[in-house]
Amino acid sequence: MPTGPNAEPRKVTLVDGGPVLVEGPIELEMPDGTVARSDRFMVALCACRRSKRYPFCDTSHRKRVRN
Repeated sequence: MPTGPNAEPRKVTLVDGGPVLVEGPIELEMPDGTVARSDRFMVALCACRRSKRYPFCDTSHRKRVRN
């Protein structure tokens, strides 16, 4: 995958009340220095920290009851 000034930008979509969708594949460096990787063409990143697969979304945000 090309990098640098001539590389195509990745599309990132913020889903209201849901995950952050990123065109993949991705490599994500976590605060503790570990690296999470995904080769999928679209990756859902957890924005609510409820996911058992964090940093990847498992749709746990859907279980929250809204008033």
